Amino acid sequence: MAIRVIEEKCNGCGLCTKNCPQMAIAVDNKKAIIDLEVCNYCGACAAACRFRAITIEVDKQAQEDLSQYRGVWVFGEQFRGKVAPVVLELVGAGRKLADARNTELAVVVLGSDLSAAARELSEYPVDKVYLYEAPELAHYDGERYSRVLGDLVRALKPEILLAGATTTGRSFMSQVAIKLYTGLTADCTGLEIGDDGLLYQTRPAYGGNIMATILCPYTRPQMATVRHKVFPLPPKRTNGKAPEVVHLNVKPQLHSSRSELLDFIEQVETTVNIVEADIIVSGGRGIQDPANFALIEALAKALGGAVGASRAAVDAGWIPYAHQVGQTGKTVCPKLYIACGISGAVQHLAGMSSSDTIIAINKDPDAPIFQVANFGFVGDCLEIVPLLTRKIEALRGRA
Repeated sequence: MAIRVIEEKCNGCGLCTKNCPQMAIAVDNKKAIIDLEVCNYCGACAAACRFRAITIEVDKQAQEDLSQYRGVWVFGEQFRGKVAPVVLELVGAGRKLADARNTELAVVVLGSDLSAAARELSEYPVDKVYLYEAPELAHYDGERYSRVLGDLVRALKPEILLAGATTTGRSFMSQVAIKLYTGLTADCTGLEIGDDGLLYQTRPAYGGNIMATILCPYTRPQMATVRHKVFPLPPKRTNGKAPEVVHLNVKPQLHSSRSELLDFIEQVETTVNIVEADIIVSGGRGIQDPANFALIEALAKALGGAVGASRAAVDAGWIPYAHQVGQTGKTVCPKLYIACGISGAVQHLAGMSSSDTIIAINKDPDAPIFQVANFGFVGDCLEIVPLLTRKIEALRGRA
């Protein structure tokens, strides 16, 4: 990258000096002079110059032969040999993409002792399972994982690389994209192959108010992370043909890391994980007080479900972030979702509107939540929820 002043156009007006946040420009003898030791190439000076006397030149990356890239890959996130549920959802989505491109679908798994993961993946419509096994990868380390996966992509050249938008996927897939000099679309809710053969990656933008479709036409692979519960689970394979399991060559030089795992402490939860729950009871600002979440918990317990919350309740400090449902929380798709005192902001609806059955309880009959609800109670949730809990307990013989 280079920046320069075109002396024939510069008249020393000083607009560039006023707009430079780094104070890297001075005017001498009616000509702007840029201190390259201080300049960070932000472009503010070039935008401010009325005479177009400042130019920034970017060295373009040499164009690569994109026809070398073939195949769809899914990053096979796993923990102690158990494949993450989002991986299986991506297998279903990846199968459709691979078929549209008339190419193979592969899952690449990093870790140690991956035989159980390979067996689980073999039950689904996958063409290949790539296993990269090393003791250093037994526990997730973003530095190691990004280095290894980046090296594999450079060698085997998949056209598309998908990963779950989990804590793991979000933390290191961006590092992989940087290493490969390609783009990454995060939190996708839609993936399809266009008529031009490109991957059309759709995701919410501006707080979920619009849907943006993003393309990556000039670099490969086309990378995307996808939230859990966005795509349905694929059916298990029916043709009896197991996928080819490929054990990849290990490169110990890639396993170094500046981090060291001292201990792993499992979080013990008293409630069901809301992403996996079939029944969720969520509370919002309408419950008025954090103590009233006890009513939400009682109803969830009576139903055998999990406790969720709106962003307003989480931001108020009434309940931990792990319970937040919505665009900035968890995307859920339970069989039953009960929204208590939740008005139904766009961001919240984006995280739960695909639930099979939605019941809304709210004082405001015009609340947006009623537009997506299958059943609604117009009234005070602090009165309705305890009545509903007692009725359910009575029907189950707990009263």
